Amino acid sequence: MRKLILGIIVVLAVGVLQPRAAASTADEQKRTVITPSMTVAELETKGDALRTAKDYEGAIQFFQAALRKDRKNAVLYNKLGLAELQTGDTRAARSHFDKAAKLNPKYAEAINNVGAADYLQKNYGRAARYFKRALALHEDSASYHANLGAAWFAQNKVDRAIAEYTRAVELDPDVFRKQAMAGISAQIASPEERAKYQYMLAKIYAQRGDVDRCLECLKKAKEEGYRNLGNVYKDKEFAGLWQDVRLGAIIPAPAK
Repeated sequence: MRKLILGIIVVLAVGVLQPRAAASTADEQKRTVITPSMTVAELETKGDALRTAKDYEGAIQFFQAALRKDRKNAVLYNKLGLAELQTGDTRAARSHFDKAAKLNPKYAEAINNVGAADYLQKNYGRAARYFKRALALHEDSASYHANLGAAWFAQNKVDRAIAEYTRAVELDPDVFRKQAMAGISAQIASPEERAKYQYMLAKIYAQRGDVDRCLECLKKAKEEGYRNLGNVYKDKEFAGLWQDVRLGAIIPAPAK
């Protein structure tokens, strides 16, 4: 099942969480008509197909119809919330993620998604609590660690954010690339914050000896106008790169 990921680059790739225009008449005509004889499984399958096709309004209708037949289905509530989130209805999405989590207290995805909705509503403290709950169930989830790091970063608790991001990278070195592809790099609103975030990630990758990803993050930090790029020749995390010509091409070494 598809996870809703939230990093701090944020929010889920800008087009992803923007409200989508109402489905066209042609789209509506392509939808299967909901009939009383359809089973929960059939309704869910059609809802999944519509969500994959980005017809979120249609997906919502089918998930709602399925829930009228099975009101205690945590998976359906979570899927409904994901579709609602895509239409920009964060409040409804959070309500349904929360319902899923209450029906199944061990449903880590739903718990994570409650935190994601809180994060989007800028309730970072509460988001952190839900991300920690999700991690208590699945400590080995790189995405959940990245999400918790995002919540800490948003509260300016940088040391905690670094610890979570470091763990996320240990579990999956590509976690932030995956998030960027999913659309997570729009939620840090200002270029200054995005630049600071990329520099922080560069440090993490440098410590791990992942030069390519480190340089990639430094390029992004430079593009976003990070003011303290000269510190790359002072911060010990980058010591192994000081003689690397690729670093010099991005950030010229200070004159001796």
